[in-house]
Order: sequence, then structure tokens, then C-alpha cells
Amino acid sequence: MISPATIEEIKNRMDIVEVVGDFVTLKRSGSSYKALSPFSNEKTPSFYVVPSKGIFKDFSSGKGGDAITFIMEVDGLSYVEALRYLAQRYGVEIIEEEQTDQQQEAQNKRESLFILLNFAKEHFKELLWNHDEGKAIGLSYFKERGFTEETIKDFELGYTIDSWDDLMKTAEAKGYNKDLLEEAGLVISKEGGKTYDRFRNRVIFPIHNISGKVVAFGARTLSKDKKQPKYLNSPETELYNKSRILYGLFQAKQDVRKEDNIFLVEGYTDVISMHQTGIKNVVSSSGTALTEDQIKLIRRFTENVTVIFDGDAAGIKASIRGIDMLLEGGLNVRAVALPDGEDPDSYSRQLGATAFNHFIETESQDIIRFKTKLFLEDAKDDPVKKAGLIKDIVRTITKIEDPVKRTVYLKECSDLLGIQESVLIAEQNKILIQLNKERGSGGPAPDQPPIMPEDVLSMQPEQVETVDILKLIELQEQESIRVLVNYGTHSILNQESIDQDLISYFITEVEEIQFTNPVYREIIELFKSKLNEGFIIDGDYLLSHGSEPVKQVVVDMMTPRHEVSENWENKFQIHIPKETDKLRDITYSNILRLKFRIVQHLVEEETKKLKGIGMDDDIDIILDEINELKKIEMSIAKMLGNVITK
Repeated sequence: MISPATIEEIKNRMDIVEVVGDFVTLKRSGSSYKALSPFSNEKTPSFYVVPSKGIFKDFSSGKGGDAITFIMEVDGLSYVEALRYLAQRYGVEIIEEEQTDQQQEAQNKRESLFILLNFAKEHFKELLWNHDEGKAIGLSYFKERGFTEETIKDFELGYTIDSWDDLMKTAEAKGYNKDLLEEAGLVISKEGGKTYDRFRNRVIFPIHNISGKVVAFGARTLSKDKKQPKYLNSPETELYNKSRILYGLFQAKQDVRKEDNIFLVEGYTDVISMHQTGIKNVVSSSGTALTEDQIKLIRRFTENVTVIFDGDAAGIKASIRGIDMLLEGGLNVRAVALPDGEDPDSYSRQLGATAFNHFIETESQDIIRFKTKLFLEDAKDDPVKKAGLIKDIVRTITKIEDPVKRTVYLKECSDLLGIQESVLIAEQNKILIQLNKERGSGGPAPDQPPIMPEDVLSMQPEQVETVDILKLIELQEQESIRVLVNYGTHSILNQESIDQDLISYFITEVEEIQFTNPVYREIIELFKSKLNEGFIIDGDYLLSHGSEPVKQVVVDMMTPRHEVSENWENKFQIHIPKETDKLRDITYSNILRLKFRIVQHLVEEETKKLKGIGMDDDIDIILDEINELKKIEMSIAKMLGNVITK
């Protein structure tokens, strides 16, 4: 178990901008940073990092927290795994405390799987470099492909000898559990108890997750036995989901961010060869069709993708259908086809680094032009095929979210296809109308933005009547708690002009109020209990000691989505008051508004009672209650009208 002192040291050293920046391309926005969400397929940035508070907030998915939480969410790690990752990144020595028997029994299986897979990787490397068979067959194969020793080591390539149980025997001799070997996808068990290694007589390509840990293996046979599959991959496990992994991204991510572009190829050796030529911003989907999760992974680092197709016209036409997903994912897509019979591995070795780079730069085209030219040759003399091509191209263009880009592509395709632009626009509109109908009938309704307190307060009376009063109460609770979380340690002048802690004033004023939202109630109780102990806490304390629901709410409230540009004051001399300049009025008016909404709710409840009452005396009692509540309502409304913002 990692000691509290070590955890504290990790938290003291970690920089959330650096940590998040390893996985997401951040752009400064005032005193914060923003980016496209790494957790959802959004078009507009709603992912924020606030360095001054050490937190992130993703408004599209609702996720938020500190750097540790981010690592857990983005890479699927446990809390302990995330701590170990950060300790390694910041050079913190991990001091562990002795575990109890119960804790040892509950040791995280994921961590054990990571350890076992790393052992397997090291074993395969050892066989490649030091075993006679590995050197003669595996190492020779890699060198024949032109891989240097440095490249082989960078990608941690390995070899498995021609044996049914070499890895299994070696692992068991080291004390590794056979069941765990099977769960890691390293051995296969058959009925009758027979167990054998999954990978035999193959060169090995370790597959890393984005933080560099081995989660699976790809293996290529060097045997001429046609019954054996050419490539064999690990099965999906607790650690490995192939739809969420891009081969080579761990090695490529810094260069992808630097170049603001990613090259997408088909196989392992394509990635390695291009990396060796100097094109390091390259990844592979490992021969499978692209998935939404892989596209989201790409968007963490860049919005620009160049797809490199092998020189096989039939293969290109078969695989290009999946490119529409990249466009739907909001990516800018270019494509290049290699000469017939070539792939990135062979062609990069043939041309060398400089010439291969020049070829990619000069021959790549935007995907719409590329696709149109590719299919036009087959369709130009066949009216039916040409009509089908037009529909297909326009359908691809409609995948592009930006209407300006769609217009430009329609104009370009009009010239290429020799079709009037108006015809293409009409076809586009038909497709868009059909898509809207499908979304309207069966698709999910778009999320409605939440009603903010300031929006509610500016509504006309007839508008307010149509809004659920309980919703208004909760929104006002939210705003009151937001002020408390961000400014509870500040001092304000109370109504008697005496300096007072904001938290003390707040707690006194809401003493009789029962908050409707359970998380807000929990936050209030934490503030109260600590205040009784003589401590004034803040949002940072809640992030460290609150429950998970509390942490999520606090992160949300501490993350500003908008910030006034410094130019307003520095350049144009326009002074915008800050919240800290008017804390007393904000706190005072928020509590009054909350009370006002609660009184409105009580009036509403008493009014409902009248409908089911038959006795005159009961009616009089309820009417008296309503009149008293109305007086209170008017009194608070008057006070709200007299609030002066300084």
C-alpha cells in the first residue's frame, strides 16, 4: 500500500497542465486551458484545465477532478496504478507500507496482469537477442526488413521459440499463476486440461497503451505453413480492448502534437519503418476497421489525419468506405495512395527518408478529391455507376459538420464530376432532411443547456410560472454553494458593517433551510462540522476529503467556463467588476433568492391543498397561511430590489 507521505509528495510535484498535456492538446484560454474532450466526440472545446486550482472539468461528459483522477479516467487505471504512473513521471520514490492479510488478498488483479505482461515482453526480448533460435530467425528477420537495433529496442520487439510451453514453464518457475497467464491471453487452455503458449515460433510486436504499459501482443509467423495465420493477436482482456488502442501511439504522441497531424497506416511494420525514416507521427489500427473510440483517441492530439493506402486499387476501394467515420468525428482528412504493389514499409525502405517524406507531402489530397478521382475512372462511361458515385460522394460530404467546408467540397466535386453544383446541393439537402427525420423519430434528443440562476431571475412573470419551482430552488442552491465553495474563506461586511467570515455568515443565514439536493446538503454539513472544530475549509479540502459525488460537484463549480479578456481593461480601459469585489452583495442576494423561491414553493403547496378541502374552517386556516407567506414573499422581493452592487 502506497504510504500517505508518498501520495502527498506526488500531489505536491504533479502539474496538471503537464499531466493532461501528455494526453490532450491544450490551448491557453485566459488563465485556464481548454481542449476538445478526450471522453466524447464533440465539435466545440468544452474540456477545461484550471492550473491555479489543479483541476480539470469536462463539461461534455461531466468528468472532472485532479491529475490523478484524469489519469484514471483517460487510461482506465486504478487509483494505485495512476499514482505509480505519476510517481514515475515526477521521479518520486514510492514508499509502501506493509499490507494486512486482507489487503494482500484484495490486491488489484489489473496490476498483476500488467506485471505479468511486462514479464512476458522482457522474456520475448531476451529470446530475440540472446537465444540461438531467436538470433538466427527473429533478429535476422527484423534486420532483413531494414530495422536498426535502435528501432528494434524502441518498439521492444521480441521472439517466441518453436515450443509449446516455453513461456508457461518460465513464468511458472518465476512463481506466476497459470490462471493469470490465461487471463492475460498468453496461454490457451483446452478441454481435458491441456495448456499451451498462445504465441510460438513468431516475431513479437508488443502493443502499448497510451502511457506506455504493455497490454497485448501481435505476433507474425515466419513459418511457411499456410495453415497458420500470418498474424496472431492477443484476445481482448481486462486490459486490452482493441477498438480503443492505436498501435504506435505511445511512441508517436509527442510528434503528433508537434506536427499537428497523424499518419494512419495498416500494419505494425508500416509504423516501425516510417518511424525509422523520420516520420514518427504515425499509428496503425492493426489491420482492423477504425472505431469511434480510436477516432476519439486521435482527436486528443490532433484534428488532422493523413491516411496512407497500400498500392492496391481494389483494396483501397474496399477500405475507403470506413473513412467517413473520420469525417463524422470532426477530423480533417487527407489521403495518399502508394504505387501499385507497395506499402509504407516497403516504399519507405525503397525511397529512403527524404524522398519518402517528399512523396507523402506532394501526393496527398483531401479525402473528397481523393475518393472522387478514385471511383470516377470506373464510373465515367456508365451512367448508373456515375449516379451511384455522385450519391456516395455527396453522402460522404454530409458527414462533414462544418457547412462552409461542405459548400467548398460540393463546388470542387461539381468541377470534377461535370455536374451542376445545384444538383449536388439538392442531393445533399435530401440526405440532410432524411437524417433529421431519423434523428427526430428515433435518435436521442439533443441535450438542453441548464437554466442558470441569472437566466431565471431575468424571466418575465409568465415565463417563471412555466418553470418547475423545485428546479428553481435547486438552481439557487447550486449558485449559493458555488459561492461558498469558491469564496468561503473570504471575509465580508455583514449588515451591521462588521467584518465576518463569509462561511460563518452563510451558515447562520441558512441554519433553518433544508437543501433539497443531497450533495449540496453534504457539502453544507462538511462546512458546518469543520467550522464547529474551528477550521474554515474550502474547495481544495473538499476535493481531497469529500465523497466522489461531492468532488464532481466541486470540480464543476470551481471551473470557470468563461473569462474576461485582459484587453478589456489594459487596452480599452473597460473595468469589469470581479466577484471578489462584490462578495457581500452576491452572498446576501443569493441567500435571499433562495429563501424567496422556498417561500414561493410553500405558497404553491398551500394553494394545492385548497383544491381538496371541503370544510370552511380548514379553508380559512390555509388562506391565512398563504397570506402570511405572501407577506414574507413581498418583503423578500422588496429587499432583493434594494440590493446595491458596489
